[in-house]
Amino acid sequence: MSERVVYLDHAATTYVKPEVLEEMLPYFSEKFGNPSSIYSLGRETKKAVEEARDRVAAALGAESREIFFTGSGTEADNWAIKGAAYANRKKGNHIITTAIEHHAVLHTCQYLESEGFEVTYLPVDENGLVSPQQVADAIRPDTVLVSIMFANNEIGTIQPIAEIGKITREKGVIFHTDAVQAVGNVHINVKNMNIDMLSLSAHKFYGPKGVGALYIRKGIKVTNFLHGGAQERGRRASTENIAGIVGLGKAIELATANIDAYNKKLIELRDRTIDEVMKRIPYVRLNGDRYKRLPGNVNFSFEFIEGESLLLMLDMKGIAASSGSACTSGSLDPSHVLLAIGLPHEIAHGSLRITFGEENTQEDVDYLLEVLPDIVGRLREMSPLYEKVKRGEKNV
Repeated sequence: MSERVVYLDHAATTYVKPEVLEEMLPYFSEKFGNPSSIYSLGRETKKAVEEARDRVAAALGAESREIFFTGSGTEADNWAIKGAAYANRKKGNHIITTAIEHHAVLHTCQYLESEGFEVTYLPVDENGLVSPQQVADAIRPDTVLVSIMFANNEIGTIQPIAEIGKITREKGVIFHTDAVQAVGNVHINVKNMNIDMLSLSAHKFYGPKGVGALYIRKGIKVTNFLHGGAQERGRRASTENIAGIVGLGKAIELATANIDAYNKKLIELRDRTIDEVMKRIPYVRLNGDRYKRLPGNVNFSFEFIEGESLLLMLDMKGIAASSGSACTSGSLDPSHVLLAIGLPHEIAHGSLRITFGEENTQEDVDYLLEVLPDIVGRLREMSPLYEKVKRGEKNV
């Protein structure tokens, strides 16, 4: 086992920045009041929640009263989709999404199908892109919601969100985007992009786990997801996670303040990795659009190997990466995203997702390029299919 540790799985989660933790700590102990209480200890935590709400709103180009805190990005997705569907059922029961959404969206849509809703799952091209025209063509008189992710969590492809938003606004259809992977990595302005609802999660941009937010544009009808108390202006019952909310607010402020310099660094790491791996290792495919992708995302498929074996051998060398979504890492099925962009099962199984973050350096890329070709080579030596290719008995 290597003593060196290179973390290349920032799409799965990030560490909590020291500045974020510092702001959070008082709310675990001395500033512990319930924000719903009228005494000074409660008013103090209420003020902290509202300051965090202001920070989130500023980062998204929204109004503070349009931001609602949740327990996660998954909860935000569930609330947006179920809430909009149920609140607007008198208008219709048709929902549009894509085949490559996160399971927080796909499984929610599948649940709504069991409730009598119809869902159109738009296909994507070989780079994982859906076109605005596809969305326009799919909208029907009974369409109540379009939910399309801002950027894909596996292959990093960034969708034409502003163009899709323009179409849905003209058609009078609610537009939700799962921006869990995009916030902190991409410039977002919900007003300019005609976004009606947007989901985010703090732990993807150096904030704490267990807290997220949902932007709901003023005037959008959405039923409540949790029922109980009057928290979040009566829209989301449950005593607020004060420390988590404070951490989210600080983290999103830091992430958006330095986004251009951060992206420049990540793009340099990303592009060098793509260029060098494609040059040094044969029978490899880059998944996702080459340029319309998240700054720190790289996703390869290596023929003739299993992704799980590749991850285990990288881990032995001290490199932490993934084969796709961390939420489905326990599944033996190939990625639904890779199948949707046209990869056959056997190639989809040999995928590697590398996602860079703030602490990564060119030396980390050097180390990855040093060990990856050898690991891929060793695994391929165990493959009877690769042996046939080497002997010229099989075409690739």
